Amino acid sequence: MIIPVRRFAATCALSALGVALTACGTPGTPHAARPGYPASASGSTSTPPSRPPTLAPGSSGITPVFTNGPRTAGKTVALTFDADMTANEGPRAAAGEHFDNPQLIATLRAFKVPATVFMTGRWADEYPKEAKDIGQDPLFEVANHSYSHYAFTDSCYGLPTVPQERMRAEVEEAYTAFKKAGVPHAMPYFRFPGGCYDQQALRTLSAVGVTAVQWDVVSGDAFATDADAVARQVLEGVKPGSVVVMHCTRSAAPVTEQALRTIVPELRKQGFRFVKVSEMIGSATQGERHGTT
Repeated sequence: MIIPVRRFAATCALSALGVALTACGTPGTPHAARPGYPASASGSTSTPPSRPPTLAPGSSGITPVFTNGPRTAGKTVALTFDADMTANEGPRAAAGEHFDNPQLIATLRAFKVPATVFMTGRWADEYPKEAKDIGQDPLFEVANHSYSHYAFTDSCYGLPTVPQERMRAEVEEAYTAFKKAGVPHAMPYFRFPGGCYDQQALRTLSAVGVTAVQWDVVSGDAFATDADAVARQVLEGVKPGSVVVMHCTRSAAPVTEQALRTIVPELRKQGFRFVKVSEMIGSATQGERHGTT
């Protein structure tokens, strides 16, 4: 189920969190604590090619939340796409409903636009070849959107709710699904289903070692039928450092690919450069260390 993200519950208000951007984890932190970089067969940790930038935990070790990059570090924008599939939607997929959108991925490649795909484990199970194809393409990065796409709070757009004792497993099982599909290094970033979270959810996920990634620009593409309206909403909302939330699901976001054909050339015309979330978080942490954010 794709959730129309135009609305926010009070529990999703980011300003109340007061999460400060700080440097990445300490050099001595084993990468096995970072999702997507498991320990070697001998039980010791090996050094990955590069350690993805993350935000340091907030007060009391709470999971940090990232909404946008620095406004003063150049005209960058991160397009993010939620590859949503809720665990109970298997019968709909079996009946022919398409929760993937290969044409959207092809368009991003044609435009050479890097992007971050927030994927559910259930989506990776349903479309393992596509998950592998996205995960092994250096143009993209795969991040975590939970396994089942069930909500981490009550009253989140009608989604079933994950009990607290299952929250950590939801994240870990998604990473397991990515690995099974052939995604080599899923990023240590997590997006809450529906964008809904509260302090309890942030505390519960602190042991997983992820950075929660939200957004500051809502595309409005969920269930939209007017590609021009989606493009207009994105273009009017983007600022330097913006994170845009869109969807990679044909059945519930049918005009997203068409909207991209307007969004990408126009933003480039305005001088924007497209980046992945990892680059934007890296810029944010560097700016914090140098006092430039």
